[in-house]
Amino acid sequence: MAEQHEQHGRDERRVHRFERGTDGPKVIVVGMDGSDSSMRAAAYAAGLARRQGALLAVVYVQPALTAGAALGAPVAGTTHEIAEDLVRQIREAAERLKGTFEVRWEFHTFSGDPYNGLVRAADELKADAVVVGASEQAGHRIVGSVAVRLVKAGRWPVTVVP
Repeated sequence: MAEQHEQHGRDERRVHRFERGTDGPKVIVVGMDGSDSSMRAAAYAAGLARRQGALLAVVYVQPALTAGAALGAPVAGTTHEIAEDLVRQIREAAERLKGTFEVRWEFHTFSGDPYNGLVRAADELKADAVVVGASEQAGHRIVGSVAVRLVKAGRWPVTVVP
């Protein structure tokens, strides 16, 4: 009897849960902000995507409000420039590697804080895996880095690239 109940529970989970990563990842999300660690994370994620035949979803999270914005600084223009620069860098790298290292990729921007933006991106894009660079900010030892918070969320496999 217990065996039947256990089997029923497995069948029920199959019906109600979206199953990711069963045949390898189909979508790999990588967070990029232009930092050295995010660039290394993007290179690592591109290699994963190429080997797995997955789509690489490059995500830049634009800050919704910063101290500069509160003081009237033109932050929106700056974050738009960062996004454009990231796309340019990705295109240049893809062009340099054309023929030897090809990967399907898309660029997405989300707004908000980095953690919530990456969570929303991974959910909306149905990510099978998330790759981020290790934090380069000292204050994250106290508050917790985006990478640690993503791992603790326990919703996707998370790779943290140093």
